[in-house]
Amino acid sequence: MPDSSIAGDSHASIGSSWFDSYPIRVLAAVATFTIAGVCQARQLSALDDSNIWWHLRTGVWILQNHAIPRTGLFSQSASTAWVDASWGFDVFAGTVYRALSLTAIPVMLLIMQLMIAVALFGLTYKASRSFWIAIALACAGQYAIYPVQPSPSLFSIAFLAIQLHLLLSYQHNGNAKTLFWLPVLFMVWVNVDRQLYYGFLVLTLFCGCLVAQELCRRSGLSWVDTDSRSVNLVVVGAVAAASLICTFLSPYGYHLHGAIWQSATDSAADRYFRELHSMRFREPQDYVLMLLAMAAFFALGRRRSRDLFLISLLAVSSVISFRLQRDNWLVVVVALAVTANACQKRTQIADSVPLQRPRFKAILISGALALVVLGVTAIRIPGNAQLVSRLSTTFPVAAADYIRQYHFPPPLFQPYAWGGFLTWYLPDYPVFIDSRPNLYGAAFNTEYFKVMQAQIPLDIYSGFAQARTILLESNSPMVLALASLPGFRIAYADHLAVVILRNPE
Repeated sequence: MPDSSIAGDSHASIGSSWFDSYPIRVLAAVATFTIAGVCQARQLSALDDSNIWWHLRTGVWILQNHAIPRTGLFSQSASTAWVDASWGFDVFAGTVYRALSLTAIPVMLLIMQLMIAVALFGLTYKASRSFWIAIALACAGQYAIYPVQPSPSLFSIAFLAIQLHLLLSYQHNGNAKTLFWLPVLFMVWVNVDRQLYYGFLVLTLFCGCLVAQELCRRSGLSWVDTDSRSVNLVVVGAVAAASLICTFLSPYGYHLHGAIWQSATDSAADRYFRELHSMRFREPQDYVLMLLAMAAFFALGRRRSRDLFLISLLAVSSVISFRLQRDNWLVVVVALAVTANACQKRTQIADSVPLQRPRFKAILISGALALVVLGVTAIRIPGNAQLVSRLSTTFPVAAADYIRQYHFPPPLFQPYAWGGFLTWYLPDYPVFIDSRPNLYGAAFNTEYFKVMQAQIPLDIYSGFAQARTILLESNSPMVLALASLPGFRIAYADHLAVVILRNPE
């Protein structure tokens, strides 16, 4: 009987139960690939992200000028050196925006959600060789990191899944050709997202554990995984070196690494950013994430695994993800890979099961149906006027229109959370601060947040003293303080924002 499953499970007899039927598996795959993206597209949650706007503005600038930004464009720190580590993502965002205008933002999230779903399913199916295990793990993984925003880190999720797929494949079959894709992956990764360092951390752990296991094997020590294949350390080392070299193949060269390292080690302002705090377990997704990590540790313990790579990788990723909310996806991808790999070992499924034509047919059908679902969802996204109205519930659209209409004098002083949006919506007014990494520096950010929290007096803060138009949140205590001073007057106010003008002396 031919294989009629989407994933081609060689150990399942077709037609043995209703859920093993061809249509059910196709529907399950389509649902796995589309549900997360459709839900977020219907909610238009992508419009609430404060970072996507400076990505859009930068991407459009790159396309218009055919150059890479090297200084703080769109801000009052225009002369400050800036390394745009996500310039590739910015170009992607700018290209989609040119084609679709504001609709581009939810459409981008649809595309990247599909990319993540396919990458997680591919990783877990390759590791487990079980369609339903892969479906369950891919769904759990997407829910654990839901909701997401259109950002470069979504590419890192997919790239890490691809990397782990290549590394685990090499562990299973010993075919060095699978590793030759790693330099290509890193060459793309370095131009898309600054979190490529997680990929290189994984590769470093892999190489170090292979060396340790090979030395222990030759020494006759029994506490390592003696069932693992012997490896060619020269080939692995050459691939790792090539991957490292490829991380310098960006327009910024070695300056990119310096900027990322400085940002990672300078933590003076970290306490002011919620995404850099540890997990607080306030959402159901946090508990699912914890359960995934626990299941992965349990799977290793159940097998009595002595695989140094999987043990160290799971431990390191757990420390990072539970310490930084922003990077909680790291342990999710690793836990899925570890759990799926344990399922394959448990069932003793051969890694070299040949791919059969019905499997490719099912994959094509599932992919086509998923694209149809996402296409219909994209068509149903509201037009520009409705999207701008939706934006006005989160960002100061009306206040910015008022500033533009009456040509209020620059420089502008505004909250940190609105900086990225204003670089796009109010381009004639360079912002005082926004969320671009590596631009302002920890000292600048720390001083700003201390002023906004009344830890430093306004009258001694030079950044505020130069501002002539001040845009604040309506519930900010600074509004009442400034309104009572003779040198300021409220020019505009609504439920979200207040515009204050400094009277000329």
